[in-house]
Amino acid sequence: MKIAVFGATGATGRLVVVRALEAGHEVRAMVRDRARLPISHERLHVVVGELADQGAVDATVDGRDVVISALAGSARQPACTDGVRAILAAMRATSAVRLLVVSAHGAAESRDRSPYVMAVRTLLSAKMRDKDTMETLIRQADGLRWTIVRPPALTHSPRTGRYRVGTELKITLASRISRADLADFLLRAAAEDAYVGQAPRIAA
Repeated sequence: MKIAVFGATGATGRLVVVRALEAGHEVRAMVRDRARLPISHERLHVVVGELADQGAVDATVDGRDVVISALAGSARQPACTDGVRAILAAMRATSAVRLLVVSAHGAAESRDRSPYVMAVRTLLSAKMRDKDTMETLIRQADGLRWTIVRPPALTHSPRTGRYRVGTELKITLASRISRADLADFLLRAAAEDAYVGQAPRIAA
């Protein structure tokens, strides 16, 4: 596959790039600072630019089979909504239709009164509101084959390839998933064209 990756210098996005290259895919990654993605590979093409530069976003998406967003941003400056708005515009301009994004359990309709969701909505309120808005934009996009992945707390543990996935998977305060396994699932779902129009949860 030809894959575009956004958020490629983040802890999860970098692993998406590495896993995609390991699996034999061609990757085009957009970064603000090339030095923050210390990976060189004949199948890796890096676009340096800002999400506010629509031309750079368009160039990253153009000709790709799949777009994967692992954008997050900081607690003070969440990046999901603005980033996905630019990505969706690029996908419309280039006729790309397959999008996978990392969100979080507790966003949008998965918000409930469980201890996990109440905790994450309190501790990360701005980031969760940003993910709410991002998900709304994605669901409103015409003709888009989207998958919104909702992990619980993320760890830096190694990839195991063993995890549970489901739209009704129970997430608790003890739930965890490694970033490496999250990256593995994103690539699997992209390759298998799985969970289209769904928002699966994932946990170890």
